Amino acid sequence: LVTGGARGIGRAFALRLALLGADVGVLDRDLRSFEASEAEATGAGGHTTGEAVRAQGRRAHEVGVDVTDTEALHAAVEEVAATLGGLDILVCNAGGGSGSMADSRASAATPEHVRTVVDLNLVATVATCRAAVPHLRGKGWGRIVTLSSQAGRRVYPDGGYSIYGAAKAGVALYTRALAQELGPEGITANCLAPGYIETGRLAPLFTALSGADDLRERIALRRYGTPDDVAGVLEFLVTDLGAYVTGASIAVDGGSTD
Repeated sequence: LVTGGARGIGRAFALRLALLGADVGVLDRDLRSFEASEAEATGAGGHTTGEAVRAQGRRAHEVGVDVTDTEALHAAVEEVAATLGGLDILVCNAGGGSGSMADSRASAATPEHVRTVVDLNLVATVATCRAAVPHLRGKGWGRIVTLSSQAGRRVYPDGGYSIYGAAKAGVALYTRALAQELGPEGITANCLAPGYIETGRLAPLFTALSGADDLRERIALRRYGTPDDVAGVLEFLVTDLGAYVTGASIAVDGGSTD
């Protein structure tokens, strides 16, 4: 099950899991959100993530749901589990920021902004795990992967995006606690912290942020990451290659100094 799986990194996760032989459930507020980006729309060829998974010969079940609506989220998880015959892997990818860098500075963030960002990133991750974990238990094997961000590992010099960073840091610590709780049952829980990943939605933002500078000069590999770069680390964590890794927060940032 992949939340936020309609586009970008979430779509890459779903397709990589299908390539590995999994049937995939996809949750997203808008299952056709990829159409908002010309680059992503072209890459998708008009097909939703579920349709692309089925084209790879695997089963897929898609549900349009807002992950901040806890009751609807729980019902969607139950629907996917019932349709696919259970759950073995959970990827909590849904999330995102809100507002401008200035609006989200540490001293300026309003209670409304805080609730919006924390609900979407931290509360929704907790709610998704709460709904899905009963389906992972009792098998002696299971995988949970959550999504933090490089913003959850450091702060910007002007204090911008502070609440998003705090929420993503919370996701990482929550995941460590989840790993301790579920480890005795053979279920691992790990967190990915992507850096500058060039999705169709974020590529224009990187250009706006860099101004006269090139953000790639702050990255050891001198390039932005791709959704497939992040999906490669997901593959490690959800297969037996990562069987003895749990409670980790893994930076997928090309050696970013930010």
